[in-house]
Amino acid sequence: MIVGVDGSPSSLAAVDVAAREARLRGAGLRIVHAFSRPADLDPMIHGVLAAAERRAHELEPGLEIQRTVASGETLTVLQSESRHAALTVVGGRGRSGFGDLLLGSTVVQLAAHGHGPLMVVRGRPDPRGPLLLAVDGSPAGDAAAAFAFAEATLRGVPLVAMHVWNTWSEPTPYEGPADPLNVVVDLDRLRQRHRRLLEEAVAPWRAARPEVAVELRLERARVRHALLDASREAQLVVAGARGHGGFTGMLLGSVSQALLYHADCPVTVVRAEG
Repeated sequence: MIVGVDGSPSSLAAVDVAAREARLRGAGLRIVHAFSRPADLDPMIHGVLAAAERRAHELEPGLEIQRTVASGETLTVLQSESRHAALTVVGGRGRSGFGDLLLGSTVVQLAAHGHGPLMVVRGRPDPRGPLLLAVDGSPAGDAAAAFAFAEATLRGVPLVAMHVWNTWSEPTPYEGPADPLNVVVDLDRLRQRHRRLLEEAVAPWRAARPEVAVELRLERARVRHALLDASREAQLVVAGARGHGGFTGMLLGSVSQALLYHADCPVTVVRAEG
């Protein structure tokens, strides 16, 4: 596991979370700092890394910790480091190398182009809350479900699998040239279809991990608003990097971006590898 640090309070909060995640997995933790100019590599940086290491050891004694100081742009360094990490953790706000770009192009690009799950530590999570899984039925959503069920098992918490739908995103049937705007929407049929999507999306993981208590939550609402509201009562939100909507060239969907910017708890974005 790796965590990006720059000495900011946000990155230190990320160290706390990363240390706990490493302990849950029985894995080591690598603390990473990137610098783009030789002048940035000064004793203060080593002090920042040493402080982060002490903090992790205090929280999780016995945790195996390594430090890495790499030359290069933040995004490039974290992309490279994430190739060998089960999970990459970063803070939601920072300064300098990891800072001015967080949350900005760095986190969005890392979520879209990095390797493995990316956890962004933000908000004020409810430690008693469930893990919230955003379900959309996409391949990325399937990878997110696998991660979410495994994470719920590690944390020993219930999981809320939430699928939000609305008629705006539905294909509208064309009734013919005589009355092209006469569209009749069968809401009951749509609701049943989305219910099946939700049930089928989590069925394999419920069978594989029967120890996880699961609540299926189906809502007709604006997707981003509903998920952001639900994040207020969660300790972690898990989402796929890309859903069914948007343009094919956009590797990070608008819902995932909204969660990264506005969720009230940490967010993990999971890509469908390949």
